[in-house]
Amino acid sequence: MIIMAAGAQNTNEMTQLKMTQEWDKVFAKSEKVEHEKVSFHNHFGLDLAADVYKPKHAQGRLAAVAVCGPFGAVKEQSSGLYAQALAERGFLAIAFDPSFTGESSGQPRDVFSLDINTEDFQAAVDYLSNRPDVEANRIGIVGICGWGGIALNAAAADPRIKATVASTMYDMPRVGAWGYFDQGTADERYKAKEQIAALRTKEYTTGLKQRAGGCIPVDQLTGKEPDFVQQYSAYYKTKRGYHQRSVNSNGGWMLQAQTGWMNNNILAHPEDLRNAVLIVHGEKAHSRYMGEDTFKKLKGDNKQLIIVAGATHTDLYDQMDKIPFDRIAAFFNKYLK
Repeated sequence: MIIMAAGAQNTNEMTQLKMTQEWDKVFAKSEKVEHEKVSFHNHFGLDLAADVYKPKHAQGRLAAVAVCGPFGAVKEQSSGLYAQALAERGFLAIAFDPSFTGESSGQPRDVFSLDINTEDFQAAVDYLSNRPDVEANRIGIVGICGWGGIALNAAAADPRIKATVASTMYDMPRVGAWGYFDQGTADERYKAKEQIAALRTKEYTTGLKQRAGGCIPVDQLTGKEPDFVQQYSAYYKTKRGYHQRSVNSNGGWMLQAQTGWMNNNILAHPEDLRNAVLIVHGEKAHSRYMGEDTFKKLKGDNKQLIIVAGATHTDLYDQMDKIPFDRIAAFFNKYLK
């Protein structure tokens, strides 16, 4: 079922999204939560598919949270799990597919843009603000993995976002420009740009075809890969987290899109992020340095950092005993008053 907020534009006149109606998540459905499929539009004219999770028997207007990520995942994976867990704790929560991925619209498929993806979060806030069961001045967002950085970017641009959680976050432009642990060089980056520029010329007449490559199938791992590479495979390539529409579970992003991270940065003006922020990272996460360095840029006494003992990067995708949902809910309850 597709529902529209009262008075909202019927964007399905532009694009009729085809959304799976049966439960096809990688996690079990909660009996404490009502679930429905919806769509909303961003200001680029793209329609985004989302799942709404709402506490059963909820009355009146609720505080709401929009969730997205990890980068390359779909709403049937980690973001849906987060949204459902927050609904169990009293919030109306939506998990959405970013533009060009999953069940959302946009051509070509499986590409990304910092500007458009930042707008995706703001569009989710537009949608929530117009729902009759949401208190419009009590809206927060959650970004997981690469979407943690995008969430902070959106919150710095949009004061309507009263509280933001970045869980196991990546700074994608930092990785795109300098590689993991900042070990890349400007020459390596330029060489990659040359290769992709040549690919653009070739694919202009054929359309985008070459992919950057998804996660390695578990049976192809040698054991010599970095731990985090093996951890990604253990999530995206097994029953634990595999989904047929997930970019990371399959062929990966279109290679042409990769230059999109090489000349951008998140939080160009961190001083504009005045509302509350919680950054959550695992003690053993390879990406921990990105969250800690980002936290140092933030100002104000409404910023928090939680380091989860013993947790890796992907533990915070779906391990219910390690994701600090109660502390995340307490953070939202405090700042979405």
